[in-house]
Amino acid sequence: MESFVNAVNNVIWGTWGLSVLPVLAILCLLAGLFYTIVTRGVQIRLVREMVHLLKSNKSSAQGISSFQALTVSLSGRVGTGNIAGVATAIGIGGPGAVLWMWVIAILGSATAYIEAALGQIYKETDPDTGEYRGGPAFYLEKCMGQKWYAWLFAIATIIACGILLPTVQSNAIGEAVAQTFGTGSEIQTGMGLFSSTKIIVGVVVITLLGFIIFGGVKRIANFAQIVVPFMALAYIITALSIIALNISELPAIFMMIVKDAFNPMAGFGAAFGLGVKRGVYSNEAGQGTAPHAAAAAEVQHPAQQGLVQSFSIYIDTLFICTATAFMILITGMYNVGTAETGFFIQNLAANVSPEGPAFTQMAIESVMPGIGNPFVAIALFFFSFTTLLAYYYIAESNVAYIKRSFNMPGAMMALKFILIAAVFYGAVIQSKIVWAMGDIGLGIMAWVNIIGILLIFFLGRPAVKALQDYEAQRRQGVVNYSFNPKALGIKNADFWENR
Repeated sequence: MESFVNAVNNVIWGTWGLSVLPVLAILCLLAGLFYTIVTRGVQIRLVREMVHLLKSNKSSAQGISSFQALTVSLSGRVGTGNIAGVATAIGIGGPGAVLWMWVIAILGSATAYIEAALGQIYKETDPDTGEYRGGPAFYLEKCMGQKWYAWLFAIATIIACGILLPTVQSNAIGEAVAQTFGTGSEIQTGMGLFSSTKIIVGVVVITLLGFIIFGGVKRIANFAQIVVPFMALAYIITALSIIALNISELPAIFMMIVKDAFNPMAGFGAAFGLGVKRGVYSNEAGQGTAPHAAAAAEVQHPAQQGLVQSFSIYIDTLFICTATAFMILITGMYNVGTAETGFFIQNLAANVSPEGPAFTQMAIESVMPGIGNPFVAIALFFFSFTTLLAYYYIAESNVAYIKRSFNMPGAMMALKFILIAAVFYGAVIQSKIVWAMGDIGLGIMAWVNIIGILLIFFLGRPAVKALQDYEAQRRQGVVNYSFNPKALGIKNADFWENR
């Protein structure tokens, strides 16, 4: 099973051995660079406007507020990748992988603007719930005029967010709790031996998950807007405290990251590939997940939500992932390499797995004895749990898209139970295979979405036109913005035309 999953993962990412640069990773970088150029660096020019827009808390019966949309998308972005993913990137790719995480974050912020703005431009009102719906499937159909391609994304997303990606999040929770309290006794099941601790974790997580996902997007948004900012702030404060205690070492750590990025001990393919993979896994720029939450927002102009989502990349990668990386590297609680492949750096026991939260837990534990293991377990629980909620909402949006063409009674209910089963399975199995499964889910979505948004640019540039229109109104000092797609030559934006 593990060999099969790894083989599929290598095909999807275009990686046949770490000596070869992953084709999909290069595509993610090039897409970010392309949209940085055509938007004239929107992610840098309009940072102040992004912060200003975060203050908007206007919602409606149909849509959630910009801040709620940010927290829902952040609940998808901020998760296992920020704690365990960073550790994996360092442990296998070396410290240089961190620099490539930064690069994909900065360039990916432009991609995030484009896909979120498109999600807003082509959103709809769900006839069953009255809530706003949108995402890549909607804009791929309406802008490209290729319904089969939109269906391809919808099916890929249901598989990725309904089955593959949730296993990574629940697995991280199980690993962190087992690291804190021990694995407990082994229980024989029909699928093999499993830790009793992980089984208990799996039951608790799916019980809480079921309670919230049966409550709809409003309940998800209300939960996320409270939990995500609180946990992100607590995590960053803890990281900054550790960094402050070792501040004299920070310049040397930064130089080590830069040096290793271009002369990597683990090989350039490993540093670049793991850095971009884990960067995209964490911030999801180009993956096509954030447009679903962006489409659900109540805004005056589509560009506003595009800018908010662009800023969320900074929060996720430049703040939270960097905090994790600095904690691990400053405390020296990491290895580079494995017992099987050989170690380039070995500061810890050979049996400490890089594919999980152990490095991060040990980093905090080394400075705050008795606190590191439980704190990371709690942080991972909330980060990963809110990500599971975001995954459900994304999968649900794509089921709703397919239901526009086919009457599928019970489809939403089936999705809930499939996701719950995947979450439980992920909580109890070994971590190595779930990361490969998660990369498959990420890859199949990213290929379809990135190719789609690049083609959309040449078919009419709707997101760029929206940005130009917004900036023109902003220069005029407009207080209440408006968006007229027909005047801009944007077709099939039915929601905004009717509005």
